[in-house]
Amino acid sequence: MELKRLLTDDDAVSPVIGVILMVAITVILAAVIATFVLGLGDQVSNTAPQASFSFDWDGQAGAGSAETLTVRHSGGDSIQANRLYLRGDADNGDDTGKTWGNYGSPSDTSRVSAGNRATIDVGSAAEIDIVWESTSGQDSATLGNWAGPDA
Repeated sequence: MELKRLLTDDDAVSPVIGVILMVAITVILAAVIATFVLGLGDQVSNTAPQASFSFDWDGQAGAGSAETLTVRHSGGDSIQANRLYLRGDADNGDDTGKTWGNYGSPSDTSRVSAGNRATIDVGSAAEIDIVWESTSGQDSATLGNWAGPDA
C-alpha cells in the first residue's frame, strides 16, 4: 500500500517548477536591464535611414541667375527635414551646411519623402553631400553626394 502512495505522490513537483520559473524570469529581466544600462538599446534606434537621392545640375546660368543644383528624394525612408543636411563646397560662396528646409520643401518641422526637392546655388566645381544626423548628434551618415563637372 505504501508503494502505491509513493507512485502517486507529486507534492515536490510544484516547488521545483516554481523555482525554475523564478530563475527564468530573473535571467530575462537582468538581460533587458543590462541592454539599456550598457547603451545597446540606444544604438538600435539610431540607425541611419535608407534613402536615395537624384541630382539635376543646371549649368546654364543666364543673366542675373546662378547655376543651380536640384536635389530630389528619389525613394526610400522618409526623413525628418531638420535631420537632413546639405553640406559641402558650393564653389560660389553660398552657405552650405544648413538643413533641407533651408533649401526646399518641406520645412524643418516636416518629413522629406519621395518627390520632395531642394535647390541650392552652386558652381561647376561644387561638391555637395546629403548627410543625415541623429537627434543626439552623435551619429551621422552620408546618404548621397554630388560633384560638379569641374570638381
